[in-house]
Amino acid sequence: MDNVYVVGVGMTPFGRLIDTSIKEMTRQAVDEALSDAGIGADALQAAFFGNASQGHMEGQQMIRGQVALRAMGIQGIPVTNVENACASGSTAMYLAVNFVRSGEGDVALAVGAEKMFSTDRDRMFSVFDSAWDVSEADAIRERLLSMGAGVEVPPGTTSPKPYSVFMDVYAAFARFHMKRFGTTQRQLAAVAAKNHRHSQHNPLSQYRNPYSIDEVLAAPPITYPLTLPMCSPISDGAAATIVCSEAGMRRLGIDRRRVVRVLASVLQTGSDRDPSDVENHCTALAARRAYEKAGLGPSDVSVAEVHDATAMGEIIQVENLGFCAFGDGGPLAERGDTSIGGRIPVNPSGGLESKGHPVGATGLGQVHELVTQLRGEAGSRQVDGARIALAENGGGLQGVEEAVACVTILSR
Repeated sequence: MDNVYVVGVGMTPFGRLIDTSIKEMTRQAVDEALSDAGIGADALQAAFFGNASQGHMEGQQMIRGQVALRAMGIQGIPVTNVENACASGSTAMYLAVNFVRSGEGDVALAVGAEKMFSTDRDRMFSVFDSAWDVSEADAIRERLLSMGAGVEVPPGTTSPKPYSVFMDVYAAFARFHMKRFGTTQRQLAAVAAKNHRHSQHNPLSQYRNPYSIDEVLAAPPITYPLTLPMCSPISDGAAATIVCSEAGMRRLGIDRRRVVRVLASVLQTGSDRDPSDVENHCTALAARRAYEKAGLGPSDVSVAEVHDATAMGEIIQVENLGFCAFGDGGPLAERGDTSIGGRIPVNPSGGLESKGHPVGATGLGQVHELVTQLRGEAGSRQVDGARIALAENGGGLQGVEEAVACVTILSR
């Protein structure tokens, strides 16, 4: 099997892009990735388009990728539409990597785009209501919320404003972790403060305002123990990645000095397990598979981007990825180990909490950041000596965990 390389990346700013269409966001991200690779659109042999919400938000239920890419002149090649909830973008890259690795073609595009912000707040927040089994939604909600039992919820710690049902789920996960491992709300705030501190150096982030731990704790509540800066916002945006084989790079004359090798790209579907069986979380299983494919372990990773839809999400995922023992994710952040300059910098981009979370683009936004880090081009947020990078992106909810997880390992 041929090696596969990331040869170009592109990304729009993430944020509330009211006047920018999905077609235009797609064009911006793809044009930037093509320019970064030094190739034209005519070099692309396949495209994989990640999007989760356009059907709900705009009524474009089908052929989303064909519509968006045809508008910028990309046509006549296989275009595959990818919907895998919040893991749509990373799944698109997984498919692009395997298209090239299989020998079906030399050059493939993975692009994710999402336009989620709306003045219709009910529509905006209800987009997440189908990210679990809708036929059992009430029963699932009750089962998940019961995971948080045993931790007192202080009065006045639930927002009167609308928010995603997934914030209730993450709050339940947090209270379960607090009860089992002794995790504290202050440790959650340390995660959020770190990510907002990182994001002030990322010009593509939705938010670029630093917070102290105390400011995060004093911020408006969402649902205990989560406060507003601990939670990812509603976002618009697009990101794109071009992957290529060795033969494709030679044929196209691509400059090898800036390419990044894909060591592993693993997609894992969740499975039934007891909540206490944390070692077999679907992301932990995906990570073990990815490390085996890459011939590496957690201690080899220089920098990571993880799916912090909330600060609790980051704590769960750094444990799943083996960066610390299960139960130690909170202290890891509180010690500063996951900060730039720490033992294992996590989310130097600002993460979903601050960079933003346009769900179909999120996984590819992570890849954009990690490629930038591995090239040494991240400026004030650069992780010194970054050689191995890992992206973790999850989507949906089934059972007591994500419905799907994708782990990607890259090297310089």
